[in-house]
Amino acid sequence: MRREALSDLAAFLAVAEERSFTRAAARLGTSQSALSHTLRRLEAELGLRLLTRTTRSVAPTEAGERLIETLRPAFDDIDARLAALSELREKPAGTVRITTGQHAARTILWPALARLLPAYPDVTVELNVDQGLRDIVAERFDAGVRLGEQVAKDMVAVRIGPDLRMVVVGAPGYLAARPAPATPHDLTRHACINLRLPTLGGLYAWEFEKDGRPLNVRVDGPLVLNDLELILEAALAGLGLAILPDDLVEPYVREGRLTVVLEDWCPPFPGYHLYYPSRRQLAPAMALVVEALRWRGGRTVSA
Repeated sequence: MRREALSDLAAFLAVAEERSFTRAAARLGTSQSALSHTLRRLEAELGLRLLTRTTRSVAPTEAGERLIETLRPAFDDIDARLAALSELREKPAGTVRITTGQHAARTILWPALARLLPAYPDVTVELNVDQGLRDIVAERFDAGVRLGEQVAKDMVAVRIGPDLRMVVVGAPGYLAARPAPATPHDLTRHACINLRLPTLGGLYAWEFEKDGRPLNVRVDGPLVLNDLELILEAALAGLGLAILPDDLVEPYVREGRLTVVLEDWCPPFPGYHLYYPSRRQLAPAMALVVEALRWRGGRTVSA
């Protein structure tokens, strides 16, 4: 079928329904001569006369009537499906796939989505909780969530959370048996709970900064874990010092079950960002999720 065949058939249907080349041309936004040429071409290709023309009227032939019976439900179905697509644009629907780490999923995404999704039953959000840095384009994710400093420069990044701090904590029982570290260098004399990084499999070097001077320290200890919740449990059990997000340990510090050390070496840093690969027009469901997660200075906002 020629690429123009569908528009030719639509032109025939318009003439047949209007019973007038003048009215059909106005309806289609074309000229009578162009419309007449289109119909002659269609009849020539089909080898059938579709319309009977007189000086006063236009009427479909028997072949034309049969073609109308075929075309009208088909074009009605197309119109209905296009209307459904338009509604989809206006009413968010579809699936949004996001790759994220566990901490961001629990503290940022889940609270926002719990507020958002009940109001939009046609939107589905799939969270892939993975500590590794994923290629969101190759793995067909709509977006990823990472710390601001980890977002690639060619990505669109939307801040979705406050600044974060990593703090060093230990159980009072552990700290009672040995002097608390005064500087990060003192950590070499302590049992520390190591974090195994997911990307290259190395151990996380604890990062510190004071007076604008960064310092990374490799630590050692009896336990290596790849999950922040388990590291927290190990610290609460008195197995050593741990470095963890301050919002994760805050309740236990408040209860006196953990003590913060080296606090003046732990400044805040850029928090979590949602990132995606292009500034092209977002699908309605994706745009809805972006706005629901966008950081407004107090918390993410719900739609």
